[in-house]
Amino acid sequence: MSVITNRRKALICGIGGQDGAYLARLLLGKGYEVWGTSRDAQASSFTNLELLGIKQQLVLVSMASNDFRSVLSTLKHSEPDEVYFLSGQTSVGLSFEQPVETLESITLGTLNLLEAIRFLDRPIKLYHASSSECFGDAGTTASDENTPFHPRSPYAVAKASAHWLVANYREAYGLFACNGILFNHESPLRPPRFVTRKIISAACRIAKGSTEKLALGKLNIVRDWGWAPEYVEAMWRMLQQEKAEDFIIATGEANSLEAFVNCTFDSLGLNWRDHVVLNSELFRPTDLFWSQGNPAKAERLLGWQSASKMKGVIHKMIEGENVK
Repeated sequence: MSVITNRRKALICGIGGQDGAYLARLLLGKGYEVWGTSRDAQASSFTNLELLGIKQQLVLVSMASNDFRSVLSTLKHSEPDEVYFLSGQTSVGLSFEQPVETLESITLGTLNLLEAIRFLDRPIKLYHASSSECFGDAGTTASDENTPFHPRSPYAVAKASAHWLVANYREAYGLFACNGILFNHESPLRPPRFVTRKIISAACRIAKGSTEKLALGKLNIVRDWGWAPEYVEAMWRMLQQEKAEDFIIATGEANSLEAFVNCTFDSLGLNWRDHVVLNSELFRPTDLFWSQGNPAKAERLLGWQSASKMKGVIHKMIEGENVK
């Protein structure tokens, strides 16, 4: 005899990443039945899910987002109320080396999900992870939802294309589909290739006696850094609205990478200038000078506001690094 349950069901595409893992933990805490996808769920280690102690509470399935049949089959099998599309190539720097993979995994993956939801004709709510990188160099003014896009990397081009696909399907077919335009958000679950985790990890090792030098590129770039576990709460809130809309999620505070480095080393009782070297080989072909978000709409309509600014993020990341 089948058991009828009123538990809401969520499907997180890309559950093994930083955001996917924190979102899964959040939804489990809210009583959801949570499914998650990976290209090969049997072979994936799901380290982040293990670190959060939630892997055994999830239903993990394989899905290739660039294969429409795979996407459709997964939606039919899981029958979700909410879908969070967080998968795809996530590194701006790597996108210059792998532009085709980046475009395919992000743009085609988004299109396949939209088409599958339209085909199934079920009341599925979709969250798509758009990106602040879509804005490009918007000057030193904080970007809002009406700021024009000017993407300056293959990653940003892919995210911008996917963003407009979501908006088009929402307007053309009435799908409940939202774009979350998230600015930089960090945590101990960030892969080491991301500059924030690279800085935190190296500084912690140096504080423990390592004699290494930390090689970095441009230190004058300015970013809006927030705390990832807070940002996944905003994702969930977007899908609880009566009307599907796009939202910027950010702290509203801008800091240079030099300030991030200085704060990190200072928190550990070190002078960063003694341990950091600049390497022009780490410069990207094109890079954003200033990236800052205006989260006023999210504060007004979602009731969401960041509690952790850059200094708080750094302290939490150092704490997470030192307990590993």
